[in-house]
Amino acid sequence: MSAPTPGTGPTPGTAPTPGTAPTADPTPGPASVRPRYGEASLADVLPGVLAGLGVPGAADPLGLSGGVLAGVRTVVVLLIDGLGHRLLPLAAPHTPALAELAADPSARAITTGFPSTTPTSIVSLGTGAAPGAHGLVGFFLNVPGTDRVLNHVRWIDDPDPLRWQPLPTQFRLAAAAGVDTHVVSYPELAGSGLSVASFGSGDYRSADTAPSLAKAVLKLVRRATGPTVIYAYHRDVDKAGHDFGLNSPQWIEAVSRVDDLVADVRAGLPPGSALVVTADHGQINVAADHRFDLDLEPGLRDGVRVVAGEARVRYLHTVSGATDDVVATWRGVLGDAAWVVTRDEAVAAGWFGPVSEDHLQRVGDVVAACHEDYVVVATETEPIRAARMIGYHGSATDAEMMIPLLLARG
Repeated sequence: MSAPTPGTGPTPGTAPTPGTAPTADPTPGPASVRPRYGEASLADVLPGVLAGLGVPGAADPLGLSGGVLAGVRTVVVLLIDGLGHRLLPLAAPHTPALAELAADPSARAITTGFPSTTPTSIVSLGTGAAPGAHGLVGFFLNVPGTDRVLNHVRWIDDPDPLRWQPLPTQFRLAAAAGVDTHVVSYPELAGSGLSVASFGSGDYRSADTAPSLAKAVLKLVRRATGPTVIYAYHRDVDKAGHDFGLNSPQWIEAVSRVDDLVADVRAGLPPGSALVVTADHGQINVAADHRFDLDLEPGLRDGVRVVAGEARVRYLHTVSGATDDVVATWRGVLGDAAWVVTRDEAVAAGWFGPVSEDHLQRVGDVVAACHEDYVVVATETEPIRAARMIGYHGSATDAEMMIPLLLARG
């Protein structure tokens, strides 16, 4: 592809609706929407839920305990993978249940964390912490001291989840306060590193379809005898967006199924219970001529020891002494298509939140975060599906960063 005009500054995004998101931010970064850690982010959802259930000391910057969740005994937190806040109007003709929740005065938009990718987001939800604190600062991360790249959705016990992610989970804090906790998700994620890092090793129920998920959740709701929180996860919307693109027939079918799931759960909630619907990130379609190929573009592999991250946010671990040259090369090739900086610059800009010293080396020596709708694929060294997807996420555009927070009582 032909490179955009060279440059390194941020590309301005569209300012969100007042009162729902940050406005354009002039400080360095990949886009205009910065995570609102500790104010209105995905990491603030579970602490607010626990506050609503009466857990002493639970933070509640979202004010959930004084609103829809006031006085509840059971809360279902449903995370719909890939259903960003800016996608709700696109989905609305096919999602009456979601549209009704989105029109409620209690509905709002919050931010996910950075990068806007599933493992990072789910661990932020589960720990109530920003990525820099919990350490899962990307989908694919280089294990420091090795050439290995860890895929967090295919991770079991190496590295040890309790060491790789050292913070206590919100479910652990809930259990200590006498709140029953449950996870309902895909069978292959039971006991996985991602599940343990996010929620611990407590009660796990398997469900791999929308109807089975609704059935399992409502069974737990009916059995609840004391304060209870149930986390449920569904991924079809994200998968359809990746493979076929937003607003494709397959994507429309996926959001329709999810709408049935939301409607079924909401209809089955008894008095004293509530539903919280949110997401881990949004998504954008990427055109064929907005793709750089780091395996084919001359120079992009020079001085790079390990490539991690993903197509929208690349982490480049360089050979000794090559960092400055790699920054210069990537800036020259990508131009205004990406924010290309050193690790120190990326961390100082605050997108991850404060980064623990133990987690610094997981961020690349060089970070390349794409602007607008550009990606950096790797057609020869990564699975070809990753380069052929239509929908992507991971960076910090409004469409990727803004997620819904929808609430309903039984």
